[in-house]
Amino acid sequence: MRAAVYHRSLLLLALFACLGFAACAPQNTNTTYSAADIGRTAQISYGTIVSMRPVVVQGQQTGVGTLGGAAVGGVAGSYIGGRDPRANILGAIGGAIIGGIAGTAAEGAVNKGEAVEFIIQEDNAPNPISVVQTNEDGFRPGERVALTRGARTRIARVAR
Repeated sequence: MRAAVYHRSLLLLALFACLGFAACAPQNTNTTYSAADIGRTAQISYGTIVSMRPVVVQGQQTGVGTLGGAAVGGVAGSYIGGRDPRANILGAIGGAIIGGIAGTAAEGAVNKGEAVEFIIQEDNAPNPISVVQTNEDGFRPGERVALTRGARTRIARVAR
């Protein structure tokens, strides 16, 4: 009885860990700055958006999804077979493998996002440049933008 309570507690802990990493995934937008960016100077230039295209941004895998999924799968799989210890061990191993694969897929989905690649012709530059960022401001080709080059290059609408 005591082992069953322990296994359920471990299962809940692993489940909350998996959900927790998804909730804590950084939301990188054009308007998101890190604390280290505050007070940092940046150079500004101006240009015009020539073209745009949607792109997929894939974050780095940390392994948290794999470990969390394996833990949840292993605990859940250990219940297979009832009181037969060999069946419990095989179930735990199989559950850990399947859970790890599922956790890896879940982490990949959480770390994936969409952005836009903007091709911009700067006023005083011979060649256009590319800037990838989110488009929560609704930029369109032909718009004038200010390019801020600091920790990252960002574009912002030019006030008229």
